[in-house]
Amino acid sequence: MDLILKNALIPQGDRKVKTNILVDDGKIVGFTSALNGFSADRVIDMKENLVVPGCIDPHTHFMDPGFTHRETFTTGTRSAAAGGVTTHIDMPCCSKPSVRDAESFHKKLAPLKDQAYIDFAFWGGMTGEDVREGLLDNIHPQIDEGVVAFKVYMTPSVPTFPKVSDAEMLEIFSHIAPTGMPIGVHAENYDICTFYSEKLKKEGRLDGPAWAEARMALAEKTAIQLIISFAEATGARVHVVHMSTKEGVELVREAKKRGVKVTAETCPHYLMLNAEDSMSERGTFAKIAPPLREKEDNIVHWQALADGTIDFVGTDHAPYEIATEKDAPDSTIWNSFPGIPGVETMVPILVSEGLNKGRLSLSRFVEVTSRNAAIHFGIYPKKGAMEIGSDADFTVIDLEREYTIDEQKTESMAKYNPLHGLKLKGKPIQTIVRGRVVYDEDNGGIVGDAGYGQFVKRQSIQSLERVIKYETYEEGAKEAEAKPRVEKALRRDLITN
Repeated sequence: MDLILKNALIPQGDRKVKTNILVDDGKIVGFTSALNGFSADRVIDMKENLVVPGCIDPHTHFMDPGFTHRETFTTGTRSAAAGGVTTHIDMPCCSKPSVRDAESFHKKLAPLKDQAYIDFAFWGGMTGEDVREGLLDNIHPQIDEGVVAFKVYMTPSVPTFPKVSDAEMLEIFSHIAPTGMPIGVHAENYDICTFYSEKLKKEGRLDGPAWAEARMALAEKTAIQLIISFAEATGARVHVVHMSTKEGVELVREAKKRGVKVTAETCPHYLMLNAEDSMSERGTFAKIAPPLREKEDNIVHWQALADGTIDFVGTDHAPYEIATEKDAPDSTIWNSFPGIPGVETMVPILVSEGLNKGRLSLSRFVEVTSRNAAIHFGIYPKKGAMEIGSDADFTVIDLEREYTIDEQKTESMAKYNPLHGLKLKGKPIQTIVRGRVVYDEDNGGIVGDAGYGQFVKRQSIQSLERVIKYETYEEGAKEAEAKPRVEKALRRDLITN
């Protein structure tokens, strides 16, 4: 046997259960309450720290290849490892080339294969230009290569990834719907954002909150309404990325009740920060899209994350170079680049402000940090599970460790973060990927190697709802009677003595 993690507290529903985890050849092979008769090449004492399935960041922009003055795949995955993330899913747009067909997929993957410290997957992409040029046949080759989802933008991204018009988005939905693949949408109404940005610029507004005022909550609300309408019309599986508003929460909640195939994610900054305070204090360093909102939106998002309306958390990690893009001599709130780092601080925030403060139960914490994203993107139970046969990916958390976010002490190239100075309690202290420790806070920090991380292909096409409905309901049982039993079973980890 390769590895034993002894004295681990693992989640069993909302309880923590002490056990020893057995690992061989990068896979979980068992759990035992006693180690008599077991030996391994390496034994690590978890010291009764919490050990959860390796956390997943499903929304990163690591800027490589093509924009490595901002971030590289090496620095991005080091930062992820330092934050307790064992797998990340990189977006298709912020690289040269953008991923929009099989050829561009390989041009992105080839130079990155030997750079990653953690495992990774890729989003695929479709743009308005692909519709106009008759290139929708590029959908299936990307699926064949193993992309986990498709991304479209309702507002401009980078020049190599044009936005979609409403009709172009409908056409993309119609073509992807039969595949069962999820479609992630950047949900902001382009006309509203553009018109009011120009209006406030002409009025001479240069204060930070003006950015949020121009890209108002109504811009996200109307965009989500359109996305849901198109999903209902086409049967497409749609996913609202980085949802920021309380209005969006209500729209997604009501659509789910109607049976629409819609999911949503939020980001730590939409849980913790508001535009008035953060953008007044940090200006361009707190500029993102969609923008920060209000304190009430923070509260609603925590509630929606707890009750299942929001399915999981991603970071939208999108760093920019300070001297030329974030705080150049001619920078204003209007022309600086919108994006912040976050992959290193996501899990600490969800531990401290979610799990430790009772906003998230233990079972829900596991769902929003790993399990639900793994299911949604078709890499479960290889990832996001603590089951026999799953990859031995673990995030080890000291629930008592105090930690202050310091933007200068991160593995990312981007030494800025609007969450700088936030004091937290509870922190990932070890990150284990397929049985290998890649980050150990108390023994050198990053201890893994570049190139250890592997590309993870989509294994299945299933939604969160289908996993419950079709795979685990008992034969012939009424859904209403079976659901409570099923949900309990889904949260029960297998422990063998």
